[in-house]
Amino acid sequence: MPLAYLAAALAIGFQLRGMVPIPGAGYYVFLGFSAMEFLVPYALDKWLHVNLGGLAGTLVFPTAWSALEYLNCFGPYGSWGAAAYSQYGNLALDQLVSVTGLWGIAFLIAWFAAVSNALWQAGWSSPPARRAAGLRLAIILVIILLGGARLALFPVRARAVRIASLSKHDLVSAPDDATWNRLLEKRATGKDLVAVRRWSAEVNNDLLRRAEQEAQAGAKIVFWGEANAPVFKEDEAALIERGSAVARNNGIYLGMALGVWNRENDPPLENKLVFVNADGSIAWQFHKAHPVPGAEAALQVRGDGKLRRADTAFGRITGVICFDADFPQLLSQAGALGADIVLDPSNDWRAIDPWHTQMASFRAIEQGVNLVRHTSNGLSAAYDYQGHQLSAMDHYQTSEYAMVSEVPTRGVRTIYSRLGDWFAWLCLATLLLLLGKYWRNRFAPR
Repeated sequence: MPLAYLAAALAIGFQLRGMVPIPGAGYYVFLGFSAMEFLVPYALDKWLHVNLGGLAGTLVFPTAWSALEYLNCFGPYGSWGAAAYSQYGNLALDQLVSVTGLWGIAFLIAWFAAVSNALWQAGWSSPPARRAAGLRLAIILVIILLGGARLALFPVRARAVRIASLSKHDLVSAPDDATWNRLLEKRATGKDLVAVRRWSAEVNNDLLRRAEQEAQAGAKIVFWGEANAPVFKEDEAALIERGSAVARNNGIYLGMALGVWNRENDPPLENKLVFVNADGSIAWQFHKAHPVPGAEAALQVRGDGKLRRADTAFGRITGVICFDADFPQLLSQAGALGADIVLDPSNDWRAIDPWHTQMASFRAIEQGVNLVRHTSNGLSAAYDYQGHQLSAMDHYQTSEYAMVSEVPTRGVRTIYSRLGDWFAWLCLATLLLLLGKYWRNRFAPR
């Protein structure tokens, strides 16, 4: 176990290099706790497997693994590190998440390991091990065949809408760190305020101008990346009114992802998405519900975690912001609302490009929604509700910072969107039953 602990810490550190924004010694504390948690399913398997034996023994590891991943998704990092994400692009298998969520794929991966280990230990001559191996392969084969059948026999046929998404251009240099520090410390000078307003005006004017261009090119929905439009709180209403005029004059739906700096508040930053109807009225506003732990969480106002919806000519539309999409339970609201399209303005960094966007694609399959994630400093992509990638743009491989997507206007209600985390609870219940069986076997009269 000490060697396994060391191996786990090294593996997690290698996997998450540059991805977890925890500075200094705190990062190593995080690795230490993560490695300890990682070993829990192995320790339970070591403890219970020999006593239980047979098929029941092989279920200890996968139920423990799936239950632990499920409980982790309620923590500060959501579903980061979930085993199912390793199967991105394996669409026939990935359809399983529309029934079980991430936890079904996690179970299959862990069960494959447990049965293979049992077969290794007992040898091919062991009938129980052979039966478990045969059952495992049969179940995996059936799941892949059913997933393939869904893709082949029930393709996405809804009419499409043209959605354009943008990242801001660095037209002028942003204010330096000293200026932002003075703003944060509430000792900004008049010169600082003028510099920030001049910069934000250049950025926002360009975003609105490009939104009009995309509308003239045929886009019916336009939005831009997370907090790409910076604005002081006292100037927010005027900026939204300008956006409303762009939407009204061009007959488009406009998603304005704002970074609103309120100098009177602590924390000062509102990271929000304002969705404007084609007639210029405000349909809804959504504040980011899950700021990334660390500096971002300390700086931002946390939203109430309630998704909004707008019934439009192109389906029912809702939205989340970046890290929010790593929390399956938050996105379950999209399924409950009957959403057809989810807009996901985001902002990443090179170390998590393209994985963060690929993770978000699982939310589309789970909830039966079509998802457009526009990511400044990362991979932007659109996915239909079966996980097909419809368009993509990598921030580091383009100079235009604009993505055009033809997105289906209708989603579907999946089993997972209706029943929620039933499979995760089944794994928890099964693990408790196995623990109970172990104790009965151990203390039964002989």
